[in-house]
Amino acid sequence: MMNYVFVEEMSEDELLARFLPLLPQASGAVVPSGDDCAVLPMSDGRVAISTDMLVEGVHFRRDWSTGRDVGWRAAMQNIADAVAMGARPVSLVIGLELPGRLPVSWVEDFARGLADACAPLGCGVDGGDLVSGDRVTIGVTVLGDLEGRDPLLRRSAQPGEALIHVGNLGRSAAGYELLRRGFSPQVGNYANQETLLIDDFRRPKPPVIQALGAARAGELSAFIDVSDGLVRDATRLAKASKVWVDIDTAVLEPAMHALLPVARHLGRSDPVDWAYRCVLTGGEDHGFLGTLNRPHVRAWGMRTPVLPEGFTRIGTIREAHAAGRVTLDGKDVVGLGGWDHFAPSAGAD
Repeated sequence: MMNYVFVEEMSEDELLARFLPLLPQASGAVVPSGDDCAVLPMSDGRVAISTDMLVEGVHFRRDWSTGRDVGWRAAMQNIADAVAMGARPVSLVIGLELPGRLPVSWVEDFARGLADACAPLGCGVDGGDLVSGDRVTIGVTVLGDLEGRDPLLRRSAQPGEALIHVGNLGRSAAGYELLRRGFSPQVGNYANQETLLIDDFRRPKPPVIQALGAARAGELSAFIDVSDGLVRDATRLAKASKVWVDIDTAVLEPAMHALLPVARHLGRSDPVDWAYRCVLTGGEDHGFLGTLNRPHVRAWGMRTPVLPEGFTRIGTIREAHAAGRVTLDGKDVVGLGGWDHFAPSAGAD
């Protein structure tokens, strides 16, 4: 039997001493963690800032995800927000509410998950706060450097532009459903499809390098992180830009077909419908949706436009629309939403 050391057995300083050494620091930090504030350099003085929360029992379950998984998720969903603005993620600041009977080893694993996500991107974890409470609650603030560029906005889409996407679609939703139905991932080097999908739910994989490359090359107009499902986030982009967004579902077929074996394994009565719904409405993939910053005549000539690396064209901005409109193959979307934290059915059931 493993002998755990619990959070309630340590002072705040003792607990910090256990996990702070596991965290990466922002490159060139003027004042790192350990003072009242960290002080960080920014190349042009403009900082993109966003805050997100993860609550145990709502966004994650400790019987489904390790501390390392939760640390990865906490980092990546905030990093994706910064990148969606075209900003290079520089630093995370993290607040933690921790139950007294939580093993300290879980907190250390959480720190390792943060480092797994942040260190390869040169992003630091440079401060935060600890409090005691009834369940694990995580607040993360990301600071991003715009590197002299204007921020990418949801409201910048123009009629005639190509609608483009990079990243996973529907895989996190499928992984969540597998866990909800009692499936367990395989252990070892022979991961099956179910195991890979569960991993994509536990550890979303935003394509940060491709998105930042497109931003730095000036190839994007409007841009948004797809965290709440393709249709819901396309609707946000359409409303902000006051345009009609038309999605070509034929282009989504590879993502849908990849989920069909799982749909059948789950015993879904209509596997194709279930797979399409995952692709169109599944949240937590943290891919990116945007429009190609090219004039209509260059984007739609006799040749297919050259897209940023890793991106796929999945539709078109058809025309201006005061209220914002999203269609699938020209037909209005009916009965398809996406993840909504305040919907009655939301939660890590």
